[in-house]
Amino acid sequence: MIPIPTSETSRTLAPSTPGREWWRSAVIYQVYPRSFADADGDGMGDLPGITRRLPALRDLGVDAVWLSPFYTSPQNDAGYDVADYRDVDPSFGTLADFDVLLETAHSLGLRVIIDVVPNHSSSDHVWFQEALAAAPGSPERARYLFRDGKGANGDEAPNNWESIFGGSAWTRITEPDGTPGQWYLHLFDKSQPDFDWENPWVREQFRDILRFWLDRGVDGFRVDVAHGMIKEAGLPDYTPPANAGSMGGGAIATTTGGIVLEPEISAHAEGEPVTPPYFGQDGVHDIYRDWHQVLAEYEGDRVLCGEAWVEPLEKLAHWVRPDEMQQTFNFGYLETPWDAVALRTVIDRSIAVFGSVGAPSTWVLSNHDVVRHATRLALTGDNPQGHGIGPKSTGIPDPAFALRRARAATALMLALPGSAYLYQGEELGLPEAIDLPDEARQDPTWFRTNGERYGRDGCRVPIPWEGADPSYGFGPGPKSWLPQPATWADYTRSSQEGVPGSTLTMYQEALAARREHDLAFGELQWANAGEDALRFTSGKVTVVVNFGEAPLPLPAGTVVLASGPLEGGMLPRDTTAWLV
Repeated sequence: MIPIPTSETSRTLAPSTPGREWWRSAVIYQVYPRSFADADGDGMGDLPGITRRLPALRDLGVDAVWLSPFYTSPQNDAGYDVADYRDVDPSFGTLADFDVLLETAHSLGLRVIIDVVPNHSSSDHVWFQEALAAAPGSPERARYLFRDGKGANGDEAPNNWESIFGGSAWTRITEPDGTPGQWYLHLFDKSQPDFDWENPWVREQFRDILRFWLDRGVDGFRVDVAHGMIKEAGLPDYTPPANAGSMGGGAIATTTGGIVLEPEISAHAEGEPVTPPYFGQDGVHDIYRDWHQVLAEYEGDRVLCGEAWVEPLEKLAHWVRPDEMQQTFNFGYLETPWDAVALRTVIDRSIAVFGSVGAPSTWVLSNHDVVRHATRLALTGDNPQGHGIGPKSTGIPDPAFALRRARAATALMLALPGSAYLYQGEELGLPEAIDLPDEARQDPTWFRTNGERYGRDGCRVPIPWEGADPSYGFGPGPKSWLPQPATWADYTRSSQEGVPGSTLTMYQEALAARREHDLAFGELQWANAGEDALRFTSGKVTVVVNFGEAPLPLPAGTVVLASGPLEGGMLPRDTTAWLV
């Protein structure tokens, strides 16, 4: 049993001052609860398991923890189908367990951010069940987007919108008297009906939900589908352009539990941006201004971070204006390939655009929806966002080569000004778990593509902690809801702790040096380094990244961090160094 931390291991929360609020510089660690730590041995991660492992996150050197959904849910969409926003799913524990987790985190100097899922609920939610039982036009139906169908008998969907998961975004219900009834909108799975955010009742319910968790002491919220909620008046038909669906032609929208297919802003052939009538509507900003005021009622600089798949960056910046959210994920950076010119471009744009509204950029390389960057950055085959790779995928990289590149990318990211997000297990160098047994796979993508794509199971496998037992310390027994690869014995935290040159040690050193040299508030100044390298200064720190084949001479100075071994004063390929 891993001991719960005592007061002897406590530290205080870092204070905030105007202009240096904690979220402007924070490194925030994403915990995917079912895959982080299992306290009771049932093979599913839980809140007590997270609590017992929090000292490891303090020792890593992060500032805050973001918890993916742990609410009551039928788990049709990995918990992003919420049946009760004010309670914990029994598979994860209880509200009392959450309170212990929060108190423990704060005693360790860690803030806690939790997911909120406002675009839709589960169809199991009592609000939706009451809507089904009520009559058309009732206040209960008005909570969601119910509409009469088209055609003589209402047999046709109200419009032509398609679900992110494929098929119509509308499902027809059977009325309580047994007759065919109205249709309801679900931009995602049919078990996830969309709320009608034009309804003041919905807005008031979510104010109360925010206050419920703020009263318990949470430090903020990551907002799922933050570009959603408001739909264009009249719900007009919409057909996405043929070239929609990649960051090259516009942003990609997702619920983080779901499959990423739909563009928030796609492009016509001529390059003209087009905004779908169900995403990126201006009215969504009124919601976040309202939520901003709710958070302002509480001490401690509470934070909103948006999952807003929005392009261009100039539009994304609207989500983090001073009276709205504090952060939004920079998915454009995440999806940028390992290329010096492309990375410099997105870094410059990000700093300029977010800085223009007084917000930090929030850098990220991995999360629970994408192929882990310890594999992804070295892939040469295709990797559609949200679909992952598959049995017929080509260009799967050598793990050692891919990890070398991933470590260099992390060292670059952590040197940049602003905030950064880490995904659980990346500090261990975990690659995408590709060779899972077919019968063990659970991601809906695997089934929807008839086994052509693995989906996201490979980045959601429970992480290894110690030993060589079947679950590698994930739980007290052998069970693990997804099987862990045999090779993961080499990635356990215990095998890397205190080992010079290990990935865990590199992350610890990078986070310590980042804090020591105040890089989150640094002013980045580029030096001319060519197409195969990046070089910049931030305060007294010089950062050099080698993208080319040949080693590069290191500039003068003392090396305070290197993502890989140096070669006699030279910087090898796919390596980053910090010097002072």
